[in-house]
Amino acid sequence: MASNKFLSCIANFCGSNSDHLLSASTLSTQCSIIEFQLSGREREEMSSEVESKNRPDKRWDLRGMTALVTGGTKGLGHAIVEEVAALGAIVHTCARNQEQLNESIREWKEKGFKVTGSVCDVSSDAEREKLMKEVSSLFDGKLDILVNNAGTNIYKATTLDYTADDFKFLMDTNLQSAFHLSQLAHPLLKASGAGNIVFVSSIASVVSVNSQFAVYSASKAAMNQLTRNLACEWAKDSIRVNAVAPWFIRTPLTAPSLADENIFKEVLIRTPMRRVGEPGEVSSVVAFLCLPAPGFLTGQVICIDGGMSVNGFSMG
Repeated sequence: MASNKFLSCIANFCGSNSDHLLSASTLSTQCSIIEFQLSGREREEMSSEVESKNRPDKRWDLRGMTALVTGGTKGLGHAIVEEVAALGAIVHTCARNQEQLNESIREWKEKGFKVTGSVCDVSSDAEREKLMKEVSSLFDGKLDILVNNAGTNIYKATTLDYTADDFKFLMDTNLQSAFHLSQLAHPLLKASGAGNIVFVSSIASVVSVNSQFAVYSASKAAMNQLTRNLACEWAKDSIRVNAVAPWFIRTPLTAPSLADENIFKEVLIRTPMRRVGEPGEVSSVVAFLCLPAPGFLTGQVICIDGGMSVNGFSMG
């Protein structure tokens, strides 16, 4: 190889001058002569080797990739936008509140992240279609990453207290929005040649949590099965589909529950790691799923729960 020949020439020169110290100018002159003696092809090979060693491993890099993250102005969504943007992705996000959106975008731009945003209520069919048209125009008809993060819950004392309107609202916001956005994004993800969808589910989709989560849990459990089905159906289009299922994470959505001393104590008892999670501990997994490195990983629901979902009866 060119670099081996170059190093051999250096070694020979140094060996022939072992009786005296080399000056910087002498060594520079001799190196220039040696490099000149290399053929054009050998110089190109040596330059390519240097570039290859300095180039970041693309398996762990999102630079140049495009992403849509729904519900990105607070909680998990905010952390996910920051995580993928920090890895180099060009991100578009959406939220219902224009003021919060503007503030978040200002914050991200100060950090040097490439993030844009638009107001959108993902529970609305028309607004989802408008959002995806905007994304298609913004990213020239291609999308590398879709993170279906937007979601909510309605707290009632028991399952019997939920109305038909409550049920419809939760299903529209948590499930139908993610389903429809995935449909709309499919041609864009396919056009990218290596698309990724990540659904933000919940540990409540895996195990029973409490009476206030019946409808919410059902919407997230359906999301888990949607993850599996789309992973199988869209694999032929080079689209990977996975989900994350967090337990209690410190976000605005969980704040009311964690503020209750009894609930907080019970959460710690049921969690082997004896603490709640942080948004960054979820966003890092989402970003990992979007990277090229885990290219054979699809159709999985990853629980991020400090061991809660596998915890049995503890005597200690």
